[in-house]
Amino acid sequence: MTPRERVEAALLGQIPDMVPFTAYENKLPTSEAERRLRNDGLCIVERRVPAYTAVYSEVSEEQIHFTSTDGIRRVRTIIHTPAGKLTTLDRPAGFTTWHEERVFKSPDDYEAIEALIRDRTYVPNYEAMIERQDLMGGDAIVRASLGYSPLQEIIYIIMGLEQFAVQWAENRERLMRLYDALTEDRRKLYPIVAQCPALAVNYCGNVSPEVVGVERFERYILPHYEDAAEVMHARGKLIGVHMDANTRPLAAGLARSKIDYIEAFTPAPTCDMTVAEAREAWPGKALWINFPSSVHLEPLSVIEETTRGMLWEAAPGDRFLIGITEDVPPDRWQGNFTAILRVIRQEGRLPIATA
Repeated sequence: MTPRERVEAALLGQIPDMVPFTAYENKLPTSEAERRLRNDGLCIVERRVPAYTAVYSEVSEEQIHFTSTDGIRRVRTIIHTPAGKLTTLDRPAGFTTWHEERVFKSPDDYEAIEALIRDRTYVPNYEAMIERQDLMGGDAIVRASLGYSPLQEIIYIIMGLEQFAVQWAENRERLMRLYDALTEDRRKLYPIVAQCPALAVNYCGNVSPEVVGVERFERYILPHYEDAAEVMHARGKLIGVHMDANTRPLAAGLARSKIDYIEAFTPAPTCDMTVAEAREAWPGKALWINFPSSVHLEPLSVIEETTRGMLWEAAPGDRFLIGITEDVPPDRWQGNFTAILRVIRQEGRLPIATA
């Protein structure tokens, strides 16, 4: 099987020849080691080509790239909406971005943010996705994304945790009108992504139960998974969620949901559930894990033993994938990835023996 075929088979509940090993496209530096890993079966998860493009008719923005007196490069974005001006300040940091000033700074910004959301429409970007998959062939799977669900977008993108906590406590009715506007915005997006050429679609994630809590998760986040899943399934798509934090408090809700796979699940010792516990909690769902980040600092013998242990816990190995979704120390990724893949090739052939 090709690496892509292996991933697709595992996600679909079929039986691949061995447990897939994947890495995000930005976690695998181009190198001799990368070529060797791909030759041995590692599959790249290509997420850089979106299934859609956002289009605005009345909103415009400008960006100012500059280097501050501290020598750090920053980007100031100025957004002009029919209801007023918004600004952000971001600091690019490798594969991520630090939001030093978010778009919401006070309740005065609600109207402009909602004007931005209402003005937004989406158009397909299917040809670019097809071109990328054709270019990568069987070495990669191109995966689509729906972004964050409304509450998570408010917390992570629009407000930040501190402002969200204040608005939730003191101005909840107004905050919920923003939530409703984002809900309608997401519903415009679902049918476009459902018709894209990708098999798998990620929706939302990064849910911290310590922040959101079980009641808010089940009332304000989980229903969006259900709405999106109905649209995706009608078009033959699989939908998953990027759950890379502690998941035990949210496990029951995820089990009841219509999502097909739990992606970036990070098992113990980094987070609060083991592979075996996750398999028991979510029967019938594919478990696409992130190799526990804390273990990457251990000797190669521990890397191998951890991989071996997770394979045993996942036996017989159907609907199970091992991935790399977080940064790995630059001096460790080559040896660690090679060790993980070596154990998979030797002991991750399906079905994996339970004794």
